Amino acid sequence: MSTPTRIDLRSDTVTTPTPHMRAAMAEALVGDDVYGEDPTVNELQQETAALLGFEAGLFMPSGTMTNQVAIAVHTQRGQEVICAEGSHIYEWELGMMATFSGVVPRFVPAPVGVPDPAQVRRAVRHSIHQSPTGLIALENTHNKAGGTVLPHEVIVGIREVADAEGLPLHLDGARLMNAAAAQNVPARQIARYFDSVSLCLSKGLGAPVGSVLVGSKRFIASAHRYRKMMGGGMRQAGTLAAAGLIALREGPANLPGDHRRARELAETLVQAGYDVDLSTVQTNIVYATIQDAQAKVEGWAAQGLLASALDIDRVRFVLHYQIDDAMLQRAKEIVAGM
Repeated sequence: MSTPTRIDLRSDTVTTPTPHMRAAMAEALVGDDVYGEDPTVNELQQETAALLGFEAGLFMPSGTMTNQVAIAVHTQRGQEVICAEGSHIYEWELGMMATFSGVVPRFVPAPVGVPDPAQVRRAVRHSIHQSPTGLIALENTHNKAGGTVLPHEVIVGIREVADAEGLPLHLDGARLMNAAAAQNVPARQIARYFDSVSLCLSKGLGAPVGSVLVGSKRFIASAHRYRKMMGGGMRQAGTLAAAGLIALREGPANLPGDHRRARELAETLVQAGYDVDLSTVQTNIVYATIQDAQAKVEGWAAQGLLASALDIDRVRFVLHYQIDDAMLQRAKEIVAGM
C-alpha cells in the first residue's frame, strides 16, 4: 500500500526548494559575504532593494533577525517601540527587543490586525517622566490576526504620525508579497511609506532560508554591525541567496492561488460548524476556533492533515505553493469529517 500524501498546513515555511532553486544553488557563485564579496548575495540584496524602492539591502538567516536588527538600528536603550497588539516582533521573537536592544513594546489596539492612526498618535511618548518612543513598527500581513492586510489609508495615516512626531517607521513585511497580491499592487507601493522593511523569502515565496532587510545606505551600513553581533555573518551564503533570487522572481505568481485555496478551506470549516471569521481570511492564513484544539489537530494528523494548535481553542492553517487543488480537496474532506 502506498503512503498517503501528507498535507502540511502548519506554516508556509514548510516548503522545500523547487528544482529550479536547487539548480541555482548548485551553480551559485560564492564569496565571503562578511567581507561583502559574495556576488550572489550582493545580487539578491540589490534586487530586493530595487524591487521595494530602497537604496540597499542586507541578507540574513531569518525574519526575526531582520526585524531585531532594524529595531537596534532605529532605537536607543530605554525607548519604546509602538506596535499593534499581537505583533510578531513581540509574540514570537522571544523578547529580543528587550534582551538585545534594551527597548520595550507599547501596544496599540489592532482589531483584525489594523491599528488606528489616532491610537498610534496617542501612544507616542516624549515626556521625561516616561520611556520615550523610539520607533513605530507595523506588520503586513498581520500573522496572528489571520493574515490580514493593512489598508492603504491606514499606512498613510501612520506615516503622517511618524513624520509629525519625528519617528522612524519599520515594516515587518514577512508576508509583504501576500499583501501586495491581495491588493493587486506592486510591493513597492506599500513599502514606500516605511524607513525600513523586512521581507521574508522562506514563507510564501518558498525559499529554504532567509530574509532581506532594506533601507537607506546609511541604515544598512549600521545594520551590518548588528547582523554580525547576532551571529548572522554567513560567509559563503551565495548558495542560499541563489534560492532566494528564484523565490523573489517566481514566488509571487503563486500567491493568488494560495489565497484562493485558503478561502475555500475557510468556507469548508464554517460549513463543518467551526467558527472562522471570514472577514480576516484575506491572504493565505486561516484561523479557526475549535474546542480542544490539540486533540482535534492530532486526529487530523492521523489522517494526513497537519495544522497548528496555537491555543487551547485556536487552530491555524497556512496555504502555500506546494498545496495543489487535489490536496486541498482532501484537506476539506478531512476537516468536514468525510
